[in-house]
Amino acid sequence: MTSNQTEDNKGKILIVDDTPENLQVLSATLSDRGYKVRGVINGKMAIRAARSGSPDLILLDIKMPEMDGYEVCTEIKADPKTAEIPVIFISALDEVLDKVTAFQVGGVDYITKPFHVAEVLARIEHQLTIQRLKRQLIDRNTELQQEIIERKKAEEAAAAASLAKSQFVANMSHELRTPLNAILGFSQVMSRDSLLSHENIENLGIINRSGQHLLELINDVLDLSKIEAGIIGLDERSFDLYQLLDTLEEMFLIKAETKNLQLIFSVESNVPQYIKTDEKKLRVCLINLLGNAIKFTENGGRIWLRASVEGKQQPAASENSSNSSCAEQDLILFEVEDTGVGIAAAEIDSLFDAFVQTEAGKQAADGTGLGLTITKRFVEIMGGEIWVDSVLGEGTSFKFNIRVFPAISSEITVATWQRVIGLEPDQPVYRILAVDDNQENRLLLVKILQPIGFEVREAENGLQAVELWESWQPDLIWLDTRMPVMDGFEAVRQIRAKEKPTKSRTVIIALTASTFEERKGEIIAAGCDDFVRKPFQEQILFDKIACYLGAHYIYQELPRQEPGALRRYFVMEKPDSFFEPLLAQMPRSWVQELYDAANDVNEELAIQIVDRISESHPTLANGLKDLLVDYRLDRIVDLTQSSLK
Repeated sequence: MTSNQTEDNKGKILIVDDTPENLQVLSATLSDRGYKVRGVINGKMAIRAARSGSPDLILLDIKMPEMDGYEVCTEIKADPKTAEIPVIFISALDEVLDKVTAFQVGGVDYITKPFHVAEVLARIEHQLTIQRLKRQLIDRNTELQQEIIERKKAEEAAAAASLAKSQFVANMSHELRTPLNAILGFSQVMSRDSLLSHENIENLGIINRSGQHLLELINDVLDLSKIEAGIIGLDERSFDLYQLLDTLEEMFLIKAETKNLQLIFSVESNVPQYIKTDEKKLRVCLINLLGNAIKFTENGGRIWLRASVEGKQQPAASENSSNSSCAEQDLILFEVEDTGVGIAAAEIDSLFDAFVQTEAGKQAADGTGLGLTITKRFVEIMGGEIWVDSVLGEGTSFKFNIRVFPAISSEITVATWQRVIGLEPDQPVYRILAVDDNQENRLLLVKILQPIGFEVREAENGLQAVELWESWQPDLIWLDTRMPVMDGFEAVRQIRAKEKPTKSRTVIIALTASTFEERKGEIIAAGCDDFVRKPFQEQILFDKIACYLGAHYIYQELPRQEPGALRRYFVMEKPDSFFEPLLAQMPRSWVQELYDAANDVNEELAIQIVDRISESHPTLANGLKDLLVDYRLDRIVDLTQSSLK
């Protein structure tokens, strides 16, 4: 450290005294201690020196000619440039009044002559320390103010970005839902055709169910309010687990068959059919895992989905769940296993990270890398955990468990086996106005409602809707909210303003492609009686019309669907301890034949051998048949090989 640095660090001091001897003594003493000192002999010089030199502290005598110390201090404190410089009075005056005056004019301390050097040094250092701390505090406050300004700018930028993203999501919601509404709606309209073959009806059902799944994915992705808040809620409802698995099997069966894959669903007998958890999130998890399994399994491979009860849990009293009772919970384990390309050990740790794809995923050039991330998050929300085992080149097994409550029977939605085909006789002719800027959506409403017996007219914007309402007086208006020329909100406001109290109020139900719950309040506040989200099921339209207009329908009974293929695979694998003693009772030649057939993957021959075994050993045969149904030739090989040893 240099001499100048030392002086700068110790501080600059201005000494004001009309006695040269006092100046010399103080200057020499303070200079020896490392202070940078300047001395002046009168008040005017002191004021000029204070303004030009910016001292850190002033030692000021009181008794001086022309201008005493009190006057000097008063002027120094009156000038913003020098007001913050601390002034220590140093004087032979020792009356109380003198000291009081010194503090009143702005002094920070008072030293009486004759003084002790140690006292002067201590008082100077004390004041300089206070000044240094004040400067540090001012500097820190300045930094904090700057940080606040920068943070405010960042928050404003983030808010602007969030608003832009919200607007983008709202637009995307509308753009995605509008064509999806037509896809789902016209698949329902086509299913009414009595001339369709059974196969075509089944195909339409697959289109409709796949579209419904796509809609649910769109709902998840576009629910910006939850994403922005970092919250994805748990929607616990009672549902039929077997029906869900049947639907998934049907959904993936065609895709599996195109790659010559065996798709095997196996559910242990103690897995409850009706459970309460978040059905939508469970479906997404299973679809993501099954989709990956099919994608990364080569032709001729196998894919299993297994479900079993892992155990039971008693929830803690503090757990926050929509299930109000503290009922015992089942812990259900799901496993999706494949014989695909597998995952390298180095990739396992980052497998569930967002936008991360394995080497196989990159080569496939398919997907966003979000599927497993979403799956893991959903599993955790449902109270479970997920893990993976994989061998490169041999296959992968994903397992996850979730907590489920016993189902509440009143919440189970029973499949409707009826379809509206007309209006009951002796009812008024209901006038329905369909307002939508999208021609396909208007046509869909016409094709759903007109064959039933409703009189339907169309409008492509809010202005036409208001004009038709005035001239035609519809009983109910299906009103899109986003349209050119005049949107739905302005249209409903104008209609409500023009309605006369003496006439019945027109029912207006908004059709919205928005996923945001807060839009509900906006829609109702604008004057609508209700709202329906796109895409919609035709039954929802009929239910709303019945609710608001009192319409009564004629129904057609629909043929009930046969139970899904899952029932064929509803088995519980028996342990080795079941097979071992029974195989030991078998002729060794039969066991050898069964081993050879299973090892050669000759299923037909294995079935013939098991049929022969059933004549004398039905218990063993039934167990082996379960394995054959589940395509577990690998287990038959292990069991028979062990028995032969």
